Amino acid sequence: MADFVLRPCVASDAAWIAELRAVVMRPDLERLGRFDPVRVRERFLNSFQPEHTYVIHTGGVDAGVIAVRPEPDARWIEHFYVAPAHQGKGLGGAVLRHVMAASVDERPFRLDVLQGSPARRLYERHGFVLESEDPVDVFMMAITTHD
Repeated sequence: MADFVLRPCVASDAAWIAELRAVVMRPDLERLGRFDPVRVRERFLNSFQPEHTYVIHTGGVDAGVIAVRPEPDARWIEHFYVAPAHQGKGLGGAVLRHVMAASVDERPFRLDVLQGSPARRLYERHGFVLESEDPVDVFMMAITTHD
């Protein structure tokens, strides 16, 4: 299992996270004909909530980010990006397991992944199922249980 810590985000993290988002999402957005180098960064910057966002720190570097935004009926996993150099090593799965295991109530987790994204397989391995989809987005949900 990947060794990591999650540190709370601060407002000054926004710029590098916007860049990470652009790098990580570019292949999927290009495949869907939706990559815009300005818009991909602006969409993050316009919705960034540092109070719900954590930096994934591993091997002495900031390697990614994950946000868990609480809503009355769900917890939304958003802005979950792992830098390409750290992908394929189990880090994303370890972070997702950690976040889901820290669940304190019965609200489901929800997320949105782009059509055709390899990240969908990661989410399916962790119990996420299809809720709805359109030509661009796939909305998924996972229910956590407490014994």
